[in-house]
Amino acid sequence: MTIHSIAFIVLLLAAAGLFSVSARRLLAWLGVAKPEVRWDRLPERLMNTLVVGFGQSKILRDKVAGPIHAGIFWGFLVLLFSALEMILEGIHEGWSFNFLGPVYSVITVLTDLFCLLIIVGTMMSLWRRYVSKIKRLQVEGEKVEAGLILLTILTIVTSLLIQNALRESTFGEDFSWAVRPVAWPLGALLSGALGAATETVFHVAWWLHAVLILGFMNYLPFSKHLHVLTSIPNVFFSNLGPTNKLEPIDFEAPDVEKFGVTDIEDFSWKTLFDGYTCTHCGRCTSVCPANQTGKVLDPRGIIVAIHDRTVDKAPLIIKQQAGETLTEAEQAVWDKKLIGDYIDPDALWACTTCGACMQECPVNIEHVPAIVGMRRSMVLMESSFNEEAALLPDIYGNMETNSVPWGGFAQADRANWAEGMGIKTAAEDASMEVLFWVGCAGSYDERAKTITKAFAELMQIANVDFRILGTEEHCTGDVARRTGNEYLADMLTKTNIETFERYGVKTIVATCPHCFNTLKNEYPQYGGHYEVIHHTQYIKNLIETGRLKIDRDKVATSTITYHDSCYLGRYNNEFEAPRATITNIPGLDIIEPARSGDKGLCCGAGGGRMFMEEVVGDRVNIVRTNELLDTGAQTIAVNCPFCTTMITDGVKAADKADSVRVMDVAEIVREHVQS
Repeated sequence: MTIHSIAFIVLLLAAAGLFSVSARRLLAWLGVAKPEVRWDRLPERLMNTLVVGFGQSKILRDKVAGPIHAGIFWGFLVLLFSALEMILEGIHEGWSFNFLGPVYSVITVLTDLFCLLIIVGTMMSLWRRYVSKIKRLQVEGEKVEAGLILLTILTIVTSLLIQNALRESTFGEDFSWAVRPVAWPLGALLSGALGAATETVFHVAWWLHAVLILGFMNYLPFSKHLHVLTSIPNVFFSNLGPTNKLEPIDFEAPDVEKFGVTDIEDFSWKTLFDGYTCTHCGRCTSVCPANQTGKVLDPRGIIVAIHDRTVDKAPLIIKQQAGETLTEAEQAVWDKKLIGDYIDPDALWACTTCGACMQECPVNIEHVPAIVGMRRSMVLMESSFNEEAALLPDIYGNMETNSVPWGGFAQADRANWAEGMGIKTAAEDASMEVLFWVGCAGSYDERAKTITKAFAELMQIANVDFRILGTEEHCTGDVARRTGNEYLADMLTKTNIETFERYGVKTIVATCPHCFNTLKNEYPQYGGHYEVIHHTQYIKNLIETGRLKIDRDKVATSTITYHDSCYLGRYNNEFEAPRATITNIPGLDIIEPARSGDKGLCCGAGGGRMFMEEVVGDRVNIVRTNELLDTGAQTIAVNCPFCTTMITDGVKAADKADSVRVMDVAEIVREHVQS
């Protein structure tokens, strides 16, 4: 065995030993959190990993940075083969996989091409960070580290390319441009310039490559670049269900002493793993409506703070579990609060739960459930509300008393909108084709009631045998759940399910995406399994089946743009039905705003923000409305009563109320349907 082999084996064993210690530490920290099953539905998880993880589908949503990062990622996958070859060559100098013949030739070609691609990619990344100064990449305290990492990657790949270029001169390997399209011409150039020093340069490049790879591997567990190792597993373990399905709290469990998340041990292990995996890329923050309008919320900062608290507290939890006493300094760290010392409560209240952060995250980090979990502890454990959320206790009181968020309304008045329309309640006749879930806004808000009536009239024209619950309908609990009052949401949910079961409800249609999302995705957690349809989907079906007929002689004369609500579009992946319904009307073609579809901007009302004030920065609804107005359309189409209110207010603020109409899809169809 040569000195080269002995030295490398010592280095390899030392690096592997250090890495195993770090890996055990990270795994132990996950153990302080709550258990959660994230390895079920294996085929779906594998497919998701292939598409999102290896296929980089989400990162490619960014048309500039996406291909750069994807190229680097795919390049490193190819270079894993070179890393294995390096290890074997270190143990036995001169060893190679060339006995594989044509297969090895394919590998060498790919290695050369991806080396070049990574070199170009890292240089472009350096340019974007330090010359173009892309805003989301300018994180205080990370600029130097990010630059060093990029330079390390550049050196690792360059040293590999150089050693491959000098293999012919050093070992007499016979290769040409066909198998080494980059290394072969580079080798000819370097060999001529280096002369007798060629072999020395090869060994320097080889050892530099080996030391940097093994060193980088041991640096990862201590840096934000841990995602190099955890991103693929994090995608594998990501939520396969609806992204906005919040897990309920079992209030009847005997061992429950606190509700919501007060510190890291209250999260599931997957949330802590999200902290390990955050790439600090800032894509989440760059699309956050709260952050982009000047609020303190930074979705990236939330996840980073969870990671920082994990690093600080998890070792102390393990130490206490071992029966050891904390030092005075450790006790001071223990006494810090996740919400307050690490995360600003104002940031948690600023969230609209729109889900744009999770949509854009390339490694499937779950920001919103973590935020709502912390809201739960603030509400249920501390009754803590900031200035913007100060009205929430009154909102909760209204829901407890009259099952509606707004004050001044009585449960007995919930069906007043239907007077004179000949609409039956389930109590009058439980035999129905579909239950029309009207919702709180649709029952009480004057503007929303016009949408309710328009949709009810469409169903009557289509001879749909529908019923309403009337005074037996209660708030679905969406506002309570997403603002943290899970106890109230639990009560409302169980009350509604009891009513559904009493009348044998099978199919529900709702005009509110928030109600739709809750009934469809969260009521099944309580045993409430129904077919839940949004009214735009239902209208589309009525038209396609001929039950509703569009008046082809009545051609629309106004231009139209469409606003995607977060809870129908991004959360339930319904973008087509409303658009198809609108464009089915003669004369109407949608002018898409700058941000639309799954990149649409929130109206600002979700997550209970409908009932909170905006006292910091620009108003989200104003920013969104201005984007819609910039299309020049005369009509703004919506599918949500909350969006209707927010966009209407935005149009008024822009002094456009006389020239631009805000209309629900149901109202638009009602104007153009044959009665």
